[in-house]
Amino acid sequence: MKTRRSSEETRAHVLAIAHDLFYWEGIRAIGVDRIAAEAGIAPTTLYRLFASKDDLITAYITRAYEAYRDWFRTSLDSGGEHPRDRVLALFDEQNAMLQPDICRGCPFLMLLTEFPDRELASHQQAVRLKEWVRDQFVVLASELTAEDPDRLATQLTLIFEGAYASVQALGVEGPAGHARSLVETLI
Repeated sequence: MKTRRSSEETRAHVLAIAHDLFYWEGIRAIGVDRIAAEAGIAPTTLYRLFASKDDLITAYITRAYEAYRDWFRTSLDSGGEHPRDRVLALFDEQNAMLQPDICRGCPFLMLLTEFPDRELASHQQAVRLKEWVRDQFVVLASELTAEDPDRLATQLTLIFEGAYASVQALGVEGPAGHARSLVETLI
């Protein structure tokens, strides 16, 4: 006998399915019917949970936003108290996450590429995440007592984002694999 899920549990289940499909196959490539089928629900149920595919995409990127911020903070915290160790721990964790069997790249960069319309809520959420990451590097650069915290934050952001942007084409042994050593030189 099938266990019935609450509306909230069904929504979480659909978002998990959507995440996997959107992330690994592309947002535009995946239709709502496929998500519903893989989630084991009727499309009408999906539309009761999400008014449109745009709403589903926004919920997907919001879920990813929250998970990413948690990952980022946990990665920093794994470095302990010293700002330098925290920054290096973040880049170590990023390198571990960039492995091809678990990473296709940055879901926020992928969304921004697929949906360049700045008016879309999902686009705005992806931009907010990128701004948040940059802001975290400003705080870290200030804690490192950098001569020019804004410049160091910009450089760290570029290295961090560049690792995501290059890993699919050039692998983890390419530029992405050198991110940490470049950061060590900077800080």
